[in-house]
Amino acid sequence: MMDRINRPFACMLAALLGVLATLGIARAENIAVGNYGSSANGMPFAVALYKGFFKEEGADVTGIVASQGGGTSVRNAMAGVAYGEANPGAIAVAIQQGADIKIVSDNVLTIAEFAWMVKKDSPIKTIKDLKGKKIGYTNPRSTSQALAILLLKKAGYKPEDATLVKTGGFGPMLAALDLDQIDVAAVTEPLWSKVKDKYRVLITGAEALPPLDNVVGMATGEAIKTRGDFIRAVIRARRRAVQFMIDHPDEAGDLVAKDFNITPEVARSAVRNLTKSYTQGIPYWGNGQIHLLGMKRIIEVQKSVGALEGDIDITKMIDTEFLPEDIRTPVQGK
Repeated sequence: MMDRINRPFACMLAALLGVLATLGIARAENIAVGNYGSSANGMPFAVALYKGFFKEEGADVTGIVASQGGGTSVRNAMAGVAYGEANPGAIAVAIQQGADIKIVSDNVLTIAEFAWMVKKDSPIKTIKDLKGKKIGYTNPRSTSQALAILLLKKAGYKPEDATLVKTGGFGPMLAALDLDQIDVAAVTEPLWSKVKDKYRVLITGAEALPPLDNVVGMATGEAIKTRGDFIRAVIRARRRAVQFMIDHPDEAGDLVAKDFNITPEVARSAVRNLTKSYTQGIPYWGNGQIHLLGMKRIIEVQKSVGALEGDIDITKMIDTEFLPEDIRTPVQGK
């Protein structure tokens, strides 16, 4: 008796679900963000999630998947998600490996999250004092290695004029600094805000180097064909989150602290620092608009340490159709 009652209902329910799927009703899903929960690049997504901006814009994002970067990681992260965030170089590697991915937004426009620190009693006062010193970086072919080389170049030196020391991570780099195994450590937000009272900042990324587009939004070819409304909604929600962080840095910091395993005080400091930081007039968190010159710079930086090889035409990797009309034109400037 029960089977005779439930079977027609089950069939009707299945049909209804099929109709809803066909109509494209918003469904809960994840997005993929490189180093989410540890690096500052992904902070606007935390704000967008907790403020409800995704749902308000029409994207029912319920979770954020963290990835570690690199071409293979990008390909894995984009399996089953319509939008992700990663380094342009990692996306270029993934494309070289056969991935069908496009850059759809420009999210982090500078390296203002970086600072190079020394002990408070260090004799190193300016980057001119770096000759013959030991400078830490995380891993071979990493951004931190490339930036250390650029820092030496800015000081008028060659890479061989100092010793670059691999530490395996930013945390271990500070431990190496404490043990005098290195003289200079690179740190990034929010770790920078966490340890700012213990060490002295030698120079910040905003002071040291020109705008370098370190993180962009990406979408798969399939998502571009079938999930355009979702991609647009994510970009709009993130843009709102960036503006909210500028207008309400302390509230934004409290929201960020939840997913980044840091205290509200540290999170507030990181958000204040990065929303106020401009590199040659360019902000740290972008609104999505493409900054071609900064993107080209980061590609050349990564080629310099062997993270990328061959000729790379960044313009062929970009699709601007999902950006709001007022920011759809690429910026050629700084």
